[in-house]
Amino acid sequence: MSDEESPAVEPNAYASAGDQLRAAREAQDLTLEHIASKTRIPLRHLEAIEAGDFGSLPARTYAVGFARSYAKAVGLDQHAVVDQVRADMGVEGPGERYASGEALEPGDPARVPSRGLVFFSIASILLLLAGGFMFYRTFFAPGSGPGSILPTEQAAREEATQQAANEAAASTGPAIDPQGEVVFTALEDEVWVKFYDDSGNRLMEKQMSKGERYTVPADAENPQIVTGRPYALGITIDGKPVAKLSEEAVTVADIPVSAEALLARNEAPAKAQTPAATPAAGTQG
Repeated sequence: MSDEESPAVEPNAYASAGDQLRAAREAQDLTLEHIASKTRIPLRHLEAIEAGDFGSLPARTYAVGFARSYAKAVGLDQHAVVDQVRADMGVEGPGERYASGEALEPGDPARVPSRGLVFFSIASILLLLAGGFMFYRTFFAPGSGPGSILPTEQAAREEATQQAANEAAASTGPAIDPQGEVVFTALEDEVWVKFYDDSGNRLMEKQMSKGERYTVPADAENPQIVTGRPYALGITIDGKPVAKLSEEAVTVADIPVSAEALLARNEAPAKAQTPAATPAAGTQG
């Protein structure tokens, strides 16, 4: 039997829609599997239609749409079969037919998006939203990432330890080589920072992970820094800790970070510690 459509056949008006469809199929020596392959209707739905078990289908509109496609595949009059399906389901008058949502009947089940396509679309939207958020936070709100997730007591201990190191460093400043190696270490995750030289050339710009280190190039001309979370950056010169640029949630910019400049800051009065600091909107302590 060719897959070409057979001429429309007038169905038996006294038989149920399922009986008419099954009879037309058997008369052409076709199997349900053949109809399922041709119409792309699941085999279990075809069996339900032939048995008149429309209640097991997703909705009445599916029953009508599947029956229409089945009738087309076996050469029965589609409109007559659809009318019989409605009668079998108890939908009689024109008013009831309109209420049943005829305009929404799925004439071709193959047009219904697959579950995989739906999941793929949702995942794509979520990825786009996440990418947009990361772009905004990186370029328009630096330093606005989440704060430390350490327990409160552990964070307090680390803060006290760092404070003691800062005080010790301030008291021993002159003993540190003013030409020594300067290293910045991120004390928290996602600490945005930018280093650049006196000509504005960028030395490094990124969000540093906790524990990540950056060594200021020794040959950089007047290296400087801008960051929204100076309290989250530990500083050492030749391995010896010195005071942070600030213990507050402020944005610091154009701050020299050579060993000589940092040692001079340690020796200066407290009010001179953050000359270019401004409150950092959206930062977290």
